Amino acid sequence: MNDLVAWASLAPLLALVGSLINAFFGRSLKEPAPGIIASVAVGLGFVLSLLAFFGIAGTGEAVRVGLWDFLRAGDLELSLGFHLDQLSVLMMLIITGVGFLIHVYSIGYMHGDDGYSRYFAQMNLFVASMLVLVMADSFVFMFVGWEGVGVCSFLLIGFWYKDLANASAGRKAFIVNRVGDFGFLVAMFLTFKVFGTLDIQTVNAMAPTMLYGSAALTGIGLLYLLAATGKSAQLPLQVWLPDAMAGPTPVSALIHAATMVTAGVYLIARTSAVYAVAPGALATVAWVGVLTALIAAIAAVGQTDIKRVLAYSTISQVGFMIAAVGAGAYWAGIFHVFTHAFFKGLLFLAAGSVMHALGGEQDMRKMGGLGKRMKITGTTALIATLAIAGVPFLSSFFSKDAILAATFTSGTLADAGGGVLYALLLITAGITALYMFRWYYLVFAGPERLDRGASQRVHESPGVMTVPLVVLAIGSVLAGYVGLPAFLTDNRIMNWLSHSTTTGEFTHLGVATEWLMLLGAVVVAFIGLGVGYWVYVVGKGALVKRLDNTPIAGASRGAFGFDALYKAVFVDTGSGAAEAVTLLDREVVDRGFVGLGGVAPLLGGLIRRWQSGNVRAYAFAMLLGAAGLTLVAALVGVLK
Repeated sequence: MNDLVAWASLAPLLALVGSLINAFFGRSLKEPAPGIIASVAVGLGFVLSLLAFFGIAGTGEAVRVGLWDFLRAGDLELSLGFHLDQLSVLMMLIITGVGFLIHVYSIGYMHGDDGYSRYFAQMNLFVASMLVLVMADSFVFMFVGWEGVGVCSFLLIGFWYKDLANASAGRKAFIVNRVGDFGFLVAMFLTFKVFGTLDIQTVNAMAPTMLYGSAALTGIGLLYLLAATGKSAQLPLQVWLPDAMAGPTPVSALIHAATMVTAGVYLIARTSAVYAVAPGALATVAWVGVLTALIAAIAAVGQTDIKRVLAYSTISQVGFMIAAVGAGAYWAGIFHVFTHAFFKGLLFLAAGSVMHALGGEQDMRKMGGLGKRMKITGTTALIATLAIAGVPFLSSFFSKDAILAATFTSGTLADAGGGVLYALLLITAGITALYMFRWYYLVFAGPERLDRGASQRVHESPGVMTVPLVVLAIGSVLAGYVGLPAFLTDNRIMNWLSHSTTTGEFTHLGVATEWLMLLGAVVVAFIGLGVGYWVYVVGKGALVKRLDNTPIAGASRGAFGFDALYKAVFVDTGSGAAEAVTLLDREVVDRGFVGLGGVAPLLGGLIRRWQSGNVRAYAFAMLLGAAGLTLVAALVGVLK
């Protein structure tokens, strides 16, 4: 069985090989060969991940696959390898499974693009990097994958780099993530200082023996949280994700649904033993997640771009995941990662299908009624909309309810406002249902508002794009059943992840209370959908027009001004400093207001002549120097 699991260590290599083939030979291949190569590479990785899943299910034991000795310096001895356990294998299944569907979809979506082979090379490299991140057995090796997905996101977000806005979006994502990466680096230094190792399993084994709530452990937890806020787009580093919509839509699906933005959730879950003895850091994690979820949900209501609504939705849903791990329910956070991969991947790909049909149109105000003309896309999008809204018996209903229950009953949050956090998440769930109803109604239902040219172009996407939609729709329905509430039956995903994550302390609720909380979540979901129906169907959007100039509407459209604030504090300040330096160089140095304009070339010419490169000239200069020193010494002696 261990050998079967160990074969999964080839999954990153397969994706890397696919990337290299397309990078070096892709341009000489005809479509769809680069797409097929890339899809097969990821598909084989899914098969290996599935074998590893069954292997670990059979033995229950984690498997370490050593690669090579990386560093031996003083007390630091570091070997690189992969650690395959219940958590990493589940993440591998998500990355390769949903990633494979996105790759197949991309074959049709990217048809005819000049960068066709480059796109698939970068997508494969992205998958390889994410696999390294979740399989790594040490923080150093994890950081390699962490930086790998950062570089790939820069390349893919700015894929159409000839457009300045796209290039700027990629650069913004890269720079903002460097802030979080700084936190990861400092956290590693502090981890080594405290634990004497960077091996993740050793750190987790030692953590329970450390002083509970110590400043060092709290610092480590807060620094890893800073890293997570970067990759997972949480407050205060969430500003890069909406601009990431500049890349091709399947890139958005891959980054937002199955890979990069869930990396922060994985990092905290992987280091759960450290957070278990750092309650202050854990409570901070929960508050960051809840506030991010609420603010991003409100921001989603005011967006008009078909993909930006989903971008803010991703930030909000990842906030739910972060809140779950902050409550100590690491399994619930990963459970929502699992269900989210299906319905959010489906939503982005459905948006891409609409854009493909409308020639790139993204403004929802110029859509409407597309469900009748794009039946597969419209039906699957409806399933995903109901799933994310928390409608009973669909996937998010189970995972979101698990997060709400964990927040309410968490012992860690008992003194940190657990009841308030629960209430805020419940409100956020209602807002989620509202903005997703609005998204679906404006795009697929309601009156048709298409331009004449767009109306004539509307068509259902080809099979290579619609088949992945159908598969993801099935997952959006069924994925939640691996985590049925524990008070009803055996919670399989909780039991599965209990072997690789620490479980926090929770208050035991009676069955009647459990049912009441479940019913409350259902009521909130339908209230959100009902408000959306009343505003957009019954009221035909009249209320929206009346509220258009209110402060809350402005805050929603502007995402509470974070971008404007950062632009004023960092971008404009940096630009001002650069302009001042330019002015100094031009007016003072170049124009020689104080004579520097002429002195600089003169000094340069003298030094150039002095540094001739002639050895005999240097020897002669040394002789003159020695003679000069001798003469000075003699004169000093005479004067004395």
